[in-house]
Amino acid sequence: MDNRQVIGSWLSGPRAAAEDMGVDFGYRGKRLGLPEQGPGSVARVGRRFAAVFIDWALCMVIAYGLLARGDQQAAGNWALGVFLVLSALTVGTIGSTPGKRILGLRVLAENGERLGAGRVITRTVLLLLVIPALVWDRDGRGLHDRLARAVQVRI
Repeated sequence: MDNRQVIGSWLSGPRAAAEDMGVDFGYRGKRLGLPEQGPGSVARVGRRFAAVFIDWALCMVIAYGLLARGDQQAAGNWALGVFLVLSALTVGTIGSTPGKRILGLRVLAENGERLGAGRVITRTVLLLLVIPALVWDRDGRGLHDRLARAVQVRI
């Protein structure tokens, strides 16, 4: 066997090489017992980013209009606090932020139940740090979701 096939090319990567050798990684969410597609399946990355964008825009509008009194620098700082409160209240009660609700997403515990307050706060603080949200596992969950034992699913 050629070493390039074992290692994988720079285009396909090592995962593709492993799959070519018969390793079955399954679909995203299989290890969590979630369906492959449709309601209850792991939410796609694009929808999750779009939901965060909608939520951040809403928080900026609230911060700029109500708290910063027109100061753009202060609005960005206030928006972090607004995002923390918005996320904690909405994910903790109904399971989704306004952006997630618009895009048909929901945050659940790995066992399918609603997240408790402590896990919601942990998840939100890690999300505000940004980096944990950019580190994913093979199920497509960010480190913030993994540490909070949460998963974002389609509804």
